Amino acid sequence: MTAPPRKSGLKVRVKTARGRTVGQARWLQRQLNDPYVQAAKSEGWRSRAAYKLIELDEKYKLLKPGMRVVDLGAAPGGWTQVAVKRVKAGDAAGGFVLGVDINPVDPIVGATLMQQDFLAEDADHKVIEALGGKADLVLSDMAAPATGHRQTDHIRIMMLCEAALDFALRVLNPGGAFVAKVLRGGTENELLNTMKRDFRTVRHVKPPASRADSAESYVIATGFRG
Repeated sequence: MTAPPRKSGLKVRVKTARGRTVGQARWLQRQLNDPYVQAAKSEGWRSRAAYKLIELDEKYKLLKPGMRVVDLGAAPGGWTQVAVKRVKAGDAAGGFVLGVDINPVDPIVGATLMQQDFLAEDADHKVIEALGGKADLVLSDMAAPATGHRQTDHIRIMMLCEAALDFALRVLNPGGAFVAKVLRGGTENELLNTMKRDFRTVRHVKPPASRADSAESYVIATGFRG
């Protein structure tokens, strides 16, 4: 089991120099002192978010060799990298991983990547065509650009989660699983109740790699009834 990265005893301080605002300096300081950011760089993951999926997988056993996986909101590719490694995509008897994002994603060995706005008309049909069959796991780390208005941000990310769930219900094999990012705000409980009709087990979790001051968490639905 992967141990969480340890914090360094030394803390980097960033000044508001060279045209940086106080907010920009604060963000940069947090990045420089984040053990997950440091570990991602040293271990070759494209983002600290890779550890969120690693932690979820190690606790709930979501990824297995040979599985077919769709990663929605894949950029910059951290989750796709983890999925490729754990389902052994690209190997002769390995799995298949399709990463989808509105932004381009640099090539990842073993993965099929698709630049597509998932909310665009007919986008779901295009993704299904690229998938070329059913899936065992649908991942969604999709997030809309933050507006700074908490209720608006909550509504927008829940809309993305609902779109991902609707897609998952159409492409998952019986027994399949769905993982998606949500924000605290109340309506996520309604979404959980909806998922309980179609999945045997539904959980609402916050992996250690999610920052403590972040409102994000993840819903994990397993045992798709089909």
